Amino acid sequence: MIWIIPLGLIIGILAGFLSPFTIPLFYARYMSVSLLACFDSVLGGWRANLEKRFDNVVFLSGFFINAFLAALLVYLGDKLGVNLYLAAIVAFGVRLFQNLAIIRRHLLKKWNILRIKD
Repeated sequence: MIWIIPLGLIIGILAGFLSPFTIPLFYARYMSVSLLACFDSVLGGWRANLEKRFDNVVFLSGFFINAFLAALLVYLGDKLGVNLYLAAIVAFGVRLFQNLAIIRRHLLKKWNILRIKD
């Protein structure tokens, strides 16, 4: 059951690469930061699932609100003439790596490769 999340990610990435749909250059920063926020939410949901505290409402609200907030930061930055999207990239990037490290530890512990005492 836990493999549904990475399988969905792989299928989504492949569908995106194989799709003839292109995003206009004007929207590239908006989409890239929003996708980063969505990917952060997906990894956060996977982490919560491994920690047995996953909640659909928290996941879905975080997914859409983070994506919207990230795009809003880019928009406000454009209006102010400041590269605010860099702040979103750093924040979501740090969270991505933190979630990925925790997921990795959970999986290694589950597969008895890593010996961590609870």
